[in-house]
Amino acid sequence: MAFDFITGKIAKQKSQHLYRQLHCMEALDGKYISVAGQHFVNFSSNDYLGLNNHPLINKALIQGAERFGASSASSSLVTGYHYAHQALEAAICDWLNKPEAMLFNSGFSANEAVLSALGQENTLYLLDKLSHASIIDGALKSNATTKRFLHNNYQQLNQLCETHTNQDKLLISEGVFSMDGDCSDVDTFVNIANSHNAMTYLDEAHSVGVLGGQGQGIGINCDIVMATFGKALSTSGAFIACDESLKEYLVNFSRHYIYSTAMSPAMAWASKQAIEITQSEGWRRDKIKSLSTLFKNQLDSSIELLPTQSSIHAIVLKEEQKALSASQKLKEKGFWVTAIRPPTVAKGTSRLRITICTSHNDNDINQLALTLNEVLV
Repeated sequence: MAFDFITGKIAKQKSQHLYRQLHCMEALDGKYISVAGQHFVNFSSNDYLGLNNHPLINKALIQGAERFGASSASSSLVTGYHYAHQALEAAICDWLNKPEAMLFNSGFSANEAVLSALGQENTLYLLDKLSHASIIDGALKSNATTKRFLHNNYQQLNQLCETHTNQDKLLISEGVFSMDGDCSDVDTFVNIANSHNAMTYLDEAHSVGVLGGQGQGIGINCDIVMATFGKALSTSGAFIACDESLKEYLVNFSRHYIYSTAMSPAMAWASKQAIEITQSEGWRRDKIKSLSTLFKNQLDSSIELLPTQSSIHAIVLKEEQKALSASQKLKEKGFWVTAIRPPTVAKGTSRLRITICTSHNDNDINQLALTLNEVLV
């Protein structure tokens, strides 16, 4: 039989407690989800600011569809680039204080698009060890030399820069690391780049909306910023913010941008509204901080949280089966908390990844902490 490896591979995943399967969300209402007829408080969502189903964003989506249509119906370089896209790009530039922005259909495609196009034979990519899979894939698809430095180890990053003096260098990291919840030291990151005539690239998928005075993230001093709309901003797609010359280059040489149908103009119009709300409603970020402090204080002292400055709170349980068991026990108590296992995280670091969002309240946090204390202690 052709492709008979498929059955064996799936069986191995199951035996190693690494099997993945889809769960259909039958209903989604703020902090609650319904799956297979059961209702849960959702602590696995990336809707950090609680903007999903916001009436103004929904209204903008409908208005966008009525004005521009639901589909762009073409790539940006044919007839797919609409006023809605241009208006969204302008809003991003004002928000992040960047000269240019360009839109993509996902963060994965944005990272791949830039890194696969920018890496030439004389280019050196220096990636944080915990960089997202899309960053790694984009780097490896390019003609650049790719090296990885230990997570947030800026001494090693500086040494790598000193060792490779005759290459164009791009230093690559993330604003908030999606599985640990910790942040880059962006000032140190940028200073190292400046001292070695290098450029910086920061993936802000999990920091835009949540960090920064107006939710603009922490990478405004980086040369290239990538962020998504599908997390804190609650719509869909992604963007790159950069200078004029890089945008001009990517428009001409990025295969993702040239050949992909452009983002829905209706979604672009909704995303512009989401940015306006994110900028003006700082109380949403303040609430995440307050709830996160409450969560840490209510957990039993024997439960160790990874250090975090974000919405993401990780409890490392090491073994895959232990993480799966804890997740199932939480579901039995009415909490949806996903077990994260390899290859998403390194072997031996399986965990519960808990996301605290503006839609939660004090009682949700207290009850989750109480249940975790029962399940894990």
